[in-house]
Amino acid sequence: MAFAVDSNLIGKILSPALRLWLRSQVDGVESLDIAIDGKDRQILRGYVPRVELTSNQAIYQGLQLGRVLLKGENIRINIGQVIKGKPLQLLEPIQVSGEVQISQSHLQASLTSDLLGNAFTELLVALLEQQGISNPQAQLAPYEFQWQAIALEHQSFQLRGQVTDQEGHTADLLLKARLQLVDSKSLHLEDIILEGLPAILQRSTTEGTAQDLGRLIVDLGDDVDIEALHLSDGELSCLGRLLIRP
Repeated sequence: MAFAVDSNLIGKILSPALRLWLRSQVDGVESLDIAIDGKDRQILRGYVPRVELTSNQAIYQGLQLGRVLLKGENIRINIGQVIKGKPLQLLEPIQVSGEVQISQSHLQASLTSDLLGNAFTELLVALLEQQGISNPQAQLAPYEFQWQAIALEHQSFQLRGQVTDQEGHTADLLLKARLQLVDSKSLHLEDIILEGLPAILQRSTTEGTAQDLGRLIVDLGDDVDIEALHLSDGELSCLGRLLIRP
């Protein structure tokens, strides 16, 4: 059966394959819709002008997401190998734009994920560095952190958990701060309060368990470009772009 050179038949055939590949990249997803925009002759050369993706309730490496709307353009893939049944691969970095919405309940269910755990540890390291603590990674290494609850409020968050030392002694841990977008690549944490962190932090600050750490600039890196970040009661939404590398 022949088809017009400028039709979108290949895109329609490729959509289920791409959907299957994306499903293999996540731990689970409630719904996943994909639309591929491109002529057959473009796609057969490995060039996809545009892909739009909509998903609900996806779980990526233990991180539960709400609604995700993404758009990628000027995508080059290994179409020759895909036709032969090989896994789809990106051949060049692509710029993906879109919006992600995550509820407080999604974050609460994701607290044990490595993605969030590593992010919270990196935040503690940055706070210690700001307070003049030398080699903060080594200082935190003897302690075990268990994050138990997160609360999202208007442009602020609270994170609660427990910290356990090498002797098995535990203490309640609280981290709260106001969160603002400084520019497309930087977040600004203000009015940071940290309670319960052991003597690591207290050595360089005043006595007591509650420490007001002022403010902190978090660099998001060159691959991130955020247009808007909003925290409301119980929900986080983010609008921006991300460079995805092969």
